[in-house]
Amino acid sequence: MKTDQAAVTKLLQQWDHGSKSVRSNILQDFIAANQGKTGPELELEFAHAASLFLTRLTAWLRLTYMLGTCVQLQLQSITIFVGSSSGHKFLAEFLEVGGVLTVLEILGLKQAKEEDKAQALKLLMCVTNSGRRYKELICESFGIRAVAECLAKSNSEETQDCARNLLQQLSSGNPKYEGQVYKALIALLKCVSPKAQQMAAQTLRIVQPIVGAANPTIVEPVLMLLRSLHLEVQYEACELIKDLMQYDVQHSLLKGMVGLLKPTKDEIKDSSEATLSDPDAPQLQAPLPVFVQQAAAAKMIGILAKESAKTAESLVQLRTVHGLLFAMGNTQHADSQRQAGIALEFFVRSFPLVNDRVREALGDTFYGEFMSHPDTMYVSMTAIQADVLVSNKVNIPGVIETKE
Repeated sequence: MKTDQAAVTKLLQQWDHGSKSVRSNILQDFIAANQGKTGPELELEFAHAASLFLTRLTAWLRLTYMLGTCVQLQLQSITIFVGSSSGHKFLAEFLEVGGVLTVLEILGLKQAKEEDKAQALKLLMCVTNSGRRYKELICESFGIRAVAECLAKSNSEETQDCARNLLQQLSSGNPKYEGQVYKALIALLKCVSPKAQQMAAQTLRIVQPIVGAANPTIVEPVLMLLRSLHLEVQYEACELIKDLMQYDVQHSLLKGMVGLLKPTKDEIKDSSEATLSDPDAPQLQAPLPVFVQQAAAAKMIGILAKESAKTAESLVQLRTVHGLLFAMGNTQHADSQRQAGIALEFFVRSFPLVNDRVREALGDTFYGEFMSHPDTMYVSMTAIQADVLVSNKVNIPGVIETKE
């Protein structure tokens, strides 16, 4: 583009009288020529009439965004203006015409393309980069909910990644709304998209220290992630649980995990029916989610107990030994037996009273077999041994001393 007044006037006339394809070409040329330019450079490019072009862009977007006409190109072009260094004037003009509301509406449109949503999120990110006042403006416009829903419903990794980054930005340096972002992330843990669950758990690990106190409502959804058949979701859930051990929800999490070691018959039945009705569930006799959760809980209990003697003691008092013995007897899921065996061995070797009670419950022969290979004992386990484990009555109350 030339920078003289006549060339700019001609360009604006072409835009005003141009068809959709003409405008599309103008936008493509503009994007190619002006990516990364500063506000003053854009003003120079348009002979100090850049605002006239921006006004046309925002007006066309408001008229056509529901039809899906060149939405990505329009958003890219507006992003060049709004995101330009020293281009505060352009940001103010964009906000004055309700630009944020229009962009947030694009995120919620069923017919909007994924690339349009991704670009809309990038544009909102440019707005947040301008400071706290602008983050608050997006939040006041119900932006947290719109971005969270976009993350939950999107099937594009780029769009989900942009949404996750924006939520993280909205939680940082924005004390008035950080709590709302936090609650939105907790709600995302319950959505059906494994990718969104993974991203929400990742982002919660960053947002939790910003917020400070842990909301009790985080406990149930985090524990539910342990039944995911997706390893990346399981991993993020375990890491988040480790982080939450330093907050007031520690006891609730530990109690919840111990409870997961003994799923009820109704929970097993519901889990079985849910797996059969889920067309996306992996086939080839996938394990029941409730058993996957049982194995993950046993694994986490072992990890947390090894990290802290105080936590290990709390777990013993919550009847984790009884639960681990029960899980070891689950002949329907080998990983539950393996993880429970590994965790139980640690408690047996760490606490003399646990050692005595487990030996008493199993009998000397079975106890000896278990202690010689706790991680593979399930391979040779007999039906009678499994029944002994499932029907165990071990109950260890009170504070107990660890071995030196």
